[in-house]
Amino acid sequence: MTPTKTSLTLTCCLALAALPCAFAGPTDEHSADAMFKSMDTDGDGRVSRAEHAAGAKKMFDKMDVNRDGIVTSAEMTASHDMKADKPGKDEMSSADMFKAMDTNGDGQLSRAEHEAGADAMFTKMDTDGDGFLSASECSIGHDSVKKDKKSAK
Repeated sequence: MTPTKTSLTLTCCLALAALPCAFAGPTDEHSADAMFKSMDTDGDGRVSRAEHAAGAKKMFDKMDVNRDGIVTSAEMTASHDMKADKPGKDEMSSADMFKAMDTNGDGQLSRAEHEAGADAMFTKMDTDGDGFLSASECSIGHDSVKKDKKSAK
Protein backbone atom coordinates (compact mmCIF):
# COMPACT_ATOMS: atom_id res chain seq x y z
CA MET A 1 0.00 0.00 0.00
CA THR A 2 1.42 3.41 -0.91
CA PRO A 3 2.01 6.01 1.84
CA THR A 4 -0.70 8.27 0.37
CA LYS A 5 -3.26 5.46 0.23
CA THR A 6 -2.32 4.38 3.75
CA SER A 7 -2.71 7.95 5.02
CA LEU A 8 -6.11 8.33 3.32
CA THR A 9 -7.29 4.99 4.71
CA LEU A 10 -6.23 5.93 8.23
CA THR A 11 -7.82 9.38 7.86
CA CYS A 12 -11.07 7.79 6.77
CA CYS A 13 -10.90 5.35 9.65
CA LEU A 14 -10.35 8.17 12.09
CA ALA A 15 -13.22 10.22 10.80
CA LEU A 16 -15.64 7.36 11.14
CA ALA A 17 -14.23 6.01 14.38
CA ALA A 18 -14.30 9.38 16.08
CA LEU A 19 -17.80 10.52 15.11
CA PRO A 20 -19.66 8.03 17.31
CA CYS A 21 -17.67 9.22 20.32
CA ALA A 22 -18.94 12.74 19.80
CA PHE A 23 -22.61 12.03 19.33
CA ALA A 24 -23.70 8.70 20.77
CA GLY A 25 -25.33 8.22 24.12
CA PRO A 26 -23.61 6.60 27.06
CA THR A 27 -24.90 3.09 26.41
CA ASP A 28 -24.35 3.04 22.64
CA GLU A 29 -21.36 5.30 22.50
CA HIS A 30 -19.63 3.53 19.61
CA SER A 31 -22.56 2.08 17.71
CA ALA A 32 -23.11 2.88 14.07
CA ASP A 33 -26.84 3.20 14.79
CA ALA A 34 -26.27 5.91 17.41
CA MET A 35 -23.94 7.77 15.07
CA PHE A 36 -26.44 7.58 12.24
CA LYS A 37 -29.36 8.80 14.36
CA SER A 38 -27.36 11.71 15.75
CA MET A 39 -26.39 12.92 12.28
CA ASP A 40 -29.80 12.40 10.61
CA THR A 41 -30.98 15.78 11.88
CA ASP A 42 -33.96 16.05 9.53
CA GLY A 43 -35.15 12.52 10.39
CA ASP A 44 -35.51 11.40 6.77
CA GLY A 45 -33.70 8.10 7.32
CA ARG A 46 -30.53 9.13 5.53
CA VAL A 47 -27.52 11.34 6.20
CA SER A 48 -26.61 13.96 3.62
CA ARG A 49 -23.07 15.19 3.03
CA ALA A 50 -24.10 18.44 4.77
CA GLU A 51 -25.44 16.59 7.83
CA HIS A 52 -22.25 14.52 7.99
CA ALA A 53 -20.12 17.67 7.70
CA ALA A 54 -22.16 19.35 10.45
CA GLY A 55 -21.54 16.34 12.68
CA ALA A 56 -17.81 16.53 11.99
CA LYS A 57 -17.81 20.27 12.76
CA LYS A 58 -19.60 19.63 16.04
CA MET A 59 -17.03 16.98 16.94
CA PHE A 60 -14.11 19.31 16.13
CA ASP A 61 -15.66 22.08 18.25
CA LYS A 62 -16.10 19.64 21.13
CA MET A 63 -12.43 18.60 20.93
CA ASP A 64 -11.09 22.17 20.61
CA VAL A 65 -11.62 23.04 24.27
CA ASN A 66 -9.45 26.19 24.25
CA ARG A 67 -11.14 27.44 21.04
CA ASP A 68 -7.90 28.21 19.21
CA GLY A 69 -8.95 26.46 15.97
CA ILE A 70 -6.40 23.67 16.52
CA VAL A 71 -6.86 20.29 18.19
CA THR A 72 -3.89 18.76 19.96
CA SER A 73 -3.43 15.09 20.66
CA ALA A 74 -4.13 15.78 24.34
CA GLU A 75 -7.41 17.55 23.49
CA MET A 76 -8.48 14.64 21.29
CA THR A 77 -7.67 12.10 23.98
CA ALA A 78 -9.52 14.06 26.66
CA SER A 79 -12.54 14.74 24.46
CA HIS A 80 -13.05 11.11 23.56
CA ASP A 81 -12.25 9.89 27.08
CA MET A 82 -9.82 7.43 25.61
CA LYS A 83 -6.36 6.19 26.35
CA ALA A 84 -3.62 7.67 24.20
CA ASP A 85 -1.76 4.43 23.59
CA LYS A 86 -4.01 1.56 24.74
CA PRO A 87 -7.38 1.64 23.00
CA GLY A 88 -10.29 -0.57 23.88
CA LYS A 89 -11.28 -3.57 21.80
CA ASP A 90 -11.88 -2.64 18.13
CA GLU A 91 -10.84 1.00 18.67
CA MET A 92 -7.96 3.04 17.35
CA SER A 93 -5.84 4.80 19.95
CA SER A 94 -6.14 8.57 20.03
CA ALA A 95 -2.46 8.74 19.03
CA ASP A 96 -3.18 6.67 15.91
CA MET A 97 -6.27 8.74 15.09
CA PHE A 98 -4.38 11.97 15.53
CA LYS A 99 -1.46 10.80 13.39
CA ALA A 100 -3.84 9.71 10.62
CA MET A 101 -5.62 13.05 10.44
CA ASP A 102 -2.57 15.29 10.90
CA THR A 103 -1.81 15.13 7.19
CA ASN A 104 0.89 17.80 7.22
CA GLY A 105 2.62 16.22 10.23
CA ASP A 106 2.87 19.44 12.25
CA GLY A 107 1.56 17.90 15.47
CA GLN A 108 -1.66 19.90 15.30
CA LEU A 109 -5.01 19.03 13.81
CA SER A 110 -6.52 21.94 11.94
CA ARG A 111 -10.21 22.31 11.19
CA ALA A 112 -9.39 21.85 7.49
CA GLU A 113 -7.55 18.56 8.13
CA HIS A 114 -10.45 17.29 10.20
CA GLU A 115 -13.05 18.35 7.61
CA ALA A 116 -11.06 16.70 4.81
CA GLY A 117 -10.89 13.42 6.74
CA ALA A 118 -14.62 13.46 7.45
CA ASP A 119 -15.44 14.27 3.81
CA ALA A 120 -13.19 11.46 2.57
CA MET A 121 -14.96 9.05 4.92
CA PHE A 122 -18.38 10.18 3.66
CA THR A 123 -17.28 9.50 0.08
CA LYS A 124 -15.92 6.08 1.03
CA MET A 125 -19.13 5.09 2.85
CA ASP A 126 -21.50 6.35 0.12
CA THR A 127 -21.15 3.11 -1.81
CA ASP A 128 -24.15 3.69 -4.08
CA GLY A 129 -22.98 7.21 -4.95
CA ASP A 130 -26.36 8.84 -4.29
CA GLY A 131 -24.93 11.60 -2.08
CA PHE A 132 -26.55 10.20 1.08
CA LEU A 133 -25.61 7.61 3.68
CA SER A 134 -28.16 4.98 4.58
CA ALA A 135 -28.14 3.28 7.98
CA SER A 136 -26.72 0.23 6.22
CA GLU A 137 -23.88 2.19 4.60
CA CYS A 138 -23.01 3.70 7.99
CA SER A 139 -23.04 0.30 9.65
CA ILE A 140 -20.83 -1.24 6.95
CA GLY A 141 -18.46 1.74 7.15
CA HIS A 142 -18.29 1.46 10.93
CA ASP A 143 -17.50 -2.27 10.66
CA SER A 144 -14.80 -1.60 8.04
CA VAL A 145 -13.01 0.69 10.50
CA LYS A 146 -12.80 -2.19 12.94
CA LYS A 147 -11.48 -4.50 10.22
CA ASP A 148 -8.92 -1.89 9.05
CA LYS A 149 -7.74 -1.48 12.64
CA LYS A 150 -7.37 -5.24 13.12
CA SER A 151 -5.52 -5.70 9.83
CA ALA A 152 -3.11 -2.87 10.67
CA LYS A 153 -1.80 -4.83 13.68
